[in-house]
Amino acid sequence: MAAETGDRAVRFSPSTDADPVLRSIRAAGVLPVVVIDDAERAGPLGDVLLDAGLPCVEVTLRTPAAPAALRALSRCDGLLVGAGTVLDAEQADGCLTDGVRFLVSPGYDEEVVERCRNAGALAIPGAVTGTEVQRARRAGLRVVKFFPAAAAGGHIGLRALAAPFPDMQFLPTGGIGLGTLREYLSEPSVLAVGGTWPVPRRLIAEGRWDEIHHLAVHTVAAAAACRVRGGAE
Repeated sequence: MAAETGDRAVRFSPSTDADPVLRSIRAAGVLPVVVIDDAERAGPLGDVLLDAGLPCVEVTLRTPAAPAALRALSRCDGLLVGAGTVLDAEQADGCLTDGVRFLVSPGYDEEVVERCRNAGALAIPGAVTGTEVQRARRAGLRVVKFFPAAAAGGHIGLRALAAPFPDMQFLPTGGIGLGTLREYLSEPSVLAVGGTWPVPRRLIAEGRWDEIHHLAVHTVAAAAACRVRGGAE
């Protein structure tokens, strides 16, 4: 269904609005994507994100520290934690025992989606073609990850892909920063935008929490302004 805001038609899927995880991600506007090398940095990072107004985070399974970091972040009261770069059912099983509420994958994997469904968690698989979107939609999903966003045509490519699917929402990730945030958040099909720019890997490794806090606060303000100007709220 669509709600009119100003001169833009804003699409809201009943299934996405009813899901508390998706509501939280939508409200944040930005999903920080974390690559972490030391699990001991996870707790302080979670505190910084919450204080800055970013109550959700995706930790990619690209480092050995990721599983322990997921456990630590899941203990941060009020923080919505998800695992990213989930490639198979074995990885999904390992993550879903750690208080993880959603899994993000670069592509679509039936077993990962099924594991999420059985655990009561949310699956957000990657999709950059109409065939992939239809496959996810047929499985009952209403949100997919548009990845790699910049390489797949940016917000213009996303707009074209989303046009035939008015009941689908997208989480664009890959090559996005503050400079292009408005382009994506102005699209009615975009649930939120994922990116590493609020949580640079190097700053996490060095424990530079004040700088990360500044980036996160700036990101929250920019996302809110984008949504207001774009008519997506």
